[in-house]
Formats: sequence, structure tokens, C-alpha cells
Amino acid sequence: MTEPTIFIRDAAASDFNDVMAVEKEAFGYDKEAILVAELLEDTTAQPVVSLLAFAGDEPVGHILFTKASLEGPGPAPLIYLLAPLAVRPAYQNKGIGGMLIREGLRRLKDMGVILVFVLGHEAYYPKYGFVGGAERMGFAAPYPIPEIHAGAWMVQNIGSSDLAGVFGRVVCADALQKPEHWRE
Repeated sequence: MTEPTIFIRDAAASDFNDVMAVEKEAFGYDKEAILVAELLEDTTAQPVVSLLAFAGDEPVGHILFTKASLEGPGPAPLIYLLAPLAVRPAYQNKGIGGMLIREGLRRLKDMGVILVFVLGHEAYYPKYGFVGGAERMGFAAPYPIPEIHAGAWMVQNIGSSDLAGVFGRVVCADALQKPEHWRE
């Protein structure tokens, strides 16, 4: 049997139930789905990049990028945060997460975004250009990350902008500005 072709498109408001189903199944609980629902309604996260991956007509993956800002003394480039990335268990380890990341980064670059941050798995996200230890590069997370997990706070420069003098604390959307979202 041939695997269905995977395609990615913007998640529309009418896809809300599909997005929630993917998030719940991928994580095995509701926490991430609730966060996504809050972020989609959060005006401080806008404009979001919300993408759905489909295998045929079945939604199998979702990724969300939300607008953030940099609180610091220097220039303030356009920045975004990746959270969360979800792929249904039956479709994991098939490259769908990577497809979603690459397509999201391409769209963000087209929007003029310079930096993208993620708090995530230290062995996974570097495959897609993220560099761990963003705090050591001058980009503090919204809440302190324990030193043992410092490599999980990652950044990727997707713009051609000179980052000299660019540093500070990342301020994310209100829905993410809660300490429970920043614990390992």
C-alpha cells in the first residue's frame, strides 16, 4: 500500500476541530491543545502562522508560530516563537514535523522575520537550523530555563540582518507568558 502524499496548508478557522484533534492525539493530553486555542485567540500573538499537514484528507500534523518581541536596549528585529509542533503518533518519524518546520520558516522569512525561537528537544530542532543555548547568545527566555536544560532554549536567524547589538529578553504572547509553559 502506498503512503498518501503529505501536503501542508494554512490552518483556517474552520479547521479548529482538526487542529485540536491533532494536538490532543500527538501529546496524549489536552494541555497543548488548550494552549493552541488560547494562542489563536490571543491578539498579542498575531499574526500567527498556523499550518496543518494532511495525508490525503486526514489532518496529521500542526505547527504554530506566534509573534514575540525582544525587550532590550538595542534594535528590535521581528521575531517569532515556535510552539507547539504536533504530529499524530501514527505519522511520527516520517518527516512530517520537519516539513512543517521548513514550511513555517519559509513563510516567516517571506514576512521579514529575523529570529525564530523554540524551547524544545535538543536533538531534534538543530536538524532544522536551530542553535541551542540562546540565553548564552544574549536572548533570555521569558522565564528562567534551568541550566541543565539551557540547550533546549534555541534560536535560528532566518533573516540576513546583522545582529550586532541585538540581545534582550524574549517577550512572547500573553497566553505563553506563564511559568508553567517554561518548565521542562
